[in-house]
Amino acid sequence: MTEAHDNNKDIQCIAKGVKINTVAFYQPDHKVDNQYYIDRYDGLGVDVRGLIDSLGKDIRYIIDNEDENAVTMAIIAAKSALDKAGLLAEDIDMILFVSQTPEYLIPTNALKIHAAIGGKLTTSCFDLNGNCAGILVAVEQASRNIIANNYVNRVLVVGADYISNHSLGEPIFDCNFADSALAVIVERAEGTGFIDSEYQTDTSVIDNALFPANGLSSWGKPEDGPRMKFEPFDTSAPVKIAVASIERLLERNGLTNDDVASYYLSQFAPGNIEGVIEGLGVNKDKALYIGDKYGYTSTNSPFTALYEAIETGKVSRGDYIVLWTVGAGWQNVSLLFQY
Repeated sequence: MTEAHDNNKDIQCIAKGVKINTVAFYQPDHKVDNQYYIDRYDGLGVDVRGLIDSLGKDIRYIIDNEDENAVTMAIIAAKSALDKAGLLAEDIDMILFVSQTPEYLIPTNALKIHAAIGGKLTTSCFDLNGNCAGILVAVEQASRNIIANNYVNRVLVVGADYISNHSLGEPIFDCNFADSALAVIVERAEGTGFIDSEYQTDTSVIDNALFPANGLSSWGKPEDGPRMKFEPFDTSAPVKIAVASIERLLERNGLTNDDVASYYLSQFAPGNIEGVIEGLGVNKDKALYIGDKYGYTSTNSPFTALYEAIETGKVSRGDYIVLWTVGAGWQNVSLLFQY
């Protein structure tokens, strides 16, 4: 056990690279298929068959008990990441939790994770919310914090969403999203690792996706309708901007699409991935679609795809990789890493 702690002393503060050490993933055991949602909405007088076909999901994992929630899933993922990395909680200098369905507003969920893993006294802990762009925002902020702060060497980033508890009555959320938690450990290291990021923000559809539907000030009051609200908008717009954003990200770092080994993109629907890949003009085999297997893991979506690639040996150390997704409101986020 001491060996893991000693590793922390070997990290030199003068090193400015930030690498992904480990990615761990958790989903609840309860699995549902498309027929579950068809029957669910047939009972409400809503035909969701066409929607389900366009979303490209086969199964979703959702919580079906009172013991699990976003923070319990996050704790499992966090402990798994530490175990996989051979690290102790005292090796972590910062815990960053990201979610659009946090279990607590007071205290922060990051503090709940800190308590569960037995974090050290000097660990900084805070929560973020980047909607479906959450995990990319959090990993980017963690990476830049390591670069800027000589006293932060390792950050545990944990994303978790428990959407299924709130989504009944809003099919675009209910029929697509899956509950999950994912933990990423990023750490100071020699070499490249994290290279750059690009944000593109367009708030023209700022009120098209809302949770709570009527704001937190109305939470708990009698309401007509679901807790979540979604009004359709042109989902091709973020895809077009993603292409330009990724090309700009690569160009300013002296790279081309030929240099990128793989792309880990929003798993909201296969059409998103197809649109970005076609726009970039790269082989579709470079972009992994796993939404049919995992469901749409919202906050964690691009890193869920990266997790699958790591577990199945489809990505190698030294590969240039691009991660992209879009958050409600909306905001495109792209990250460039050398894995």
